[in-house]
Amino acid sequence: MDNSMRHIVYDQFGDASVLRLETSPRPRPEAGEILIRVAGAGVNPIDWKTRKGLGFAARQIEDHLPWTPGYDVSGKVVAVGEGVETLAEGDRVMGMIGFPRLGGAYAEYAVARADELAIVPAELDLVTAAGLPLAALTAWQALFEVAQVAPGQKVLIHAGAGGVGHFAVQFALVRGAHVIATASSANRDFLAGLGVHEVIDYHITDVVDECYGLDAVIDLIGGETGLRSLHTLAEGGVLVTIPTATADEIITAAEKLGLKAHGMTVRPDVFHLEEIAELIEDGDVQVHVEHRFTLAEASEAHELLEQGHVRGKLILNCTSDESL
Repeated sequence: MDNSMRHIVYDQFGDASVLRLETSPRPRPEAGEILIRVAGAGVNPIDWKTRKGLGFAARQIEDHLPWTPGYDVSGKVVAVGEGVETLAEGDRVMGMIGFPRLGGAYAEYAVARADELAIVPAELDLVTAAGLPLAALTAWQALFEVAQVAPGQKVLIHAGAGGVGHFAVQFALVRGAHVIATASSANRDFLAGLGVHEVIDYHITDVVDECYGLDAVIDLIGGETGLRSLHTLAEGGVLVTIPTATADEIITAAEKLGLKAHGMTVRPDVFHLEEIAELIEDGDVQVHVEHRFTLAEASEAHELLEQGHVRGKLILNCTSDESL
């Protein structure tokens, strides 16, 4: 029996060319872990930023290279470690795994802690499910833990058609908020189709001219966009900024204006993931995949995502097994 697997690794930080396909022995699950035959791996901005040596995750892994990237995984359980009672062989699972130091999703097989994983809804294609965990959890935690968005509130979501953004607009709508999103004109119909109340084309309109008295802003762009968006908030409103590089600058500016702004880093939370899975089961939320790449095309996926303007998610299809 062949116990090898293919996976993506890099030995040093750099551009997308440092990503290479390698064959290694399959990992084995320890106590509390399971082995997944990977169907899909989600590609997220943190993946290319870390590959370039940027951000907190890069500091975690810089002494542990070579490293296999990827935090978003979906697939089938093929082996169960000692003490795991919540999952069994054959289960369809998804999760945000190995965050931030271990990673490992860009592979044909991956080990994960059983408590990092949720069951994939029957309504969701297994490869597509890989696009859900990190981006959806980021949107969920920004909206409902940090901003504490409530029904009837007015919410502005920057980059509403992107990976995190397209989940954020759907979650806010499910919660009964009035949702405004910024996007290019090419994504206006896409967002209108999701139910967004107002779409602002950031190329031609300044949100400060259009928006005021907002209860919450979810800033997925950072920098000048986040700073200007402070002026759209109501007195008791809150801005949540996701890019870590400019978070301190925006928080400081908010304090000077007597306003509230917070940065945040997503964390794995299987309970939140199960709530999100229920919304998919009910048909209230969809996962939009812009493009699927093969595992060997990981560098092309990184290059495309790094350019920006991807609608929804990019996914690596990590298996040729049609039975998955």
